[in-house]
Amino acid sequence: MYGILLYDGVEPIDVGAAFGVLSMASRIAPGLQFVGIARRRGEVVCANGLRVVADHDYASAPDTLTDLIVTGGPGWTRAAEDQETLDFIRGTRARVTSMCTGAMILAAAGTLDGKQSTTKREVFEGEVPPLDLLAKKHAVTASALVDSGGVVTSGGVTLGLDAMFYCLARSHGETIAADVARVMEYSRALAVNKAALGYRRDG
Repeated sequence: MYGILLYDGVEPIDVGAAFGVLSMASRIAPGLQFVGIARRRGEVVCANGLRVVADHDYASAPDTLTDLIVTGGPGWTRAAEDQETLDFIRGTRARVTSMCTGAMILAAAGTLDGKQSTTKREVFEGEVPPLDLLAKKHAVTASALVDSGGVVTSGGVTLGLDAMFYCLARSHGETIAADVARVMEYSRALAVNKAALGYRRDG
């Protein structure tokens, strides 16, 4: 079972990538399940006002989680200071994956200590690249995706799709992941990202 970590200020495209890929995959992998998890069960306000609903709070999160997806977005700064959120991440037995600036939340939880990682590089004028911030305390690489000892981090925004396909292949096999990418008409972009931007696996 996948858990998607949500928080106020999460980026809608990360939410869509996580739930979208898993929703499509559930059509050919009927046993695949996924839930939204937040500090408080119920409504979560995304960046720019879109509202989504978390199925569970941290206390009620299913014990059967196999994968925890930590989404990114401008709200990461608050989430990275929230002890309940950090404690939940530290306490999970699930494999952990971050999208975009979700890596900054993992860093705050200590999940990236001693590991290679990546996060968002490209920013608007006047902003500091999160990858530069992460590099102050952690070993980073500008790869599209890094799997370091089973902890997966991915680059900015649209590379969250790649992270989801990587996790889907790990949990349900390359054949299902490739078929979902085909139906979503994402196969070419996924191949380009793997070849040109690079995936890195350590351990």
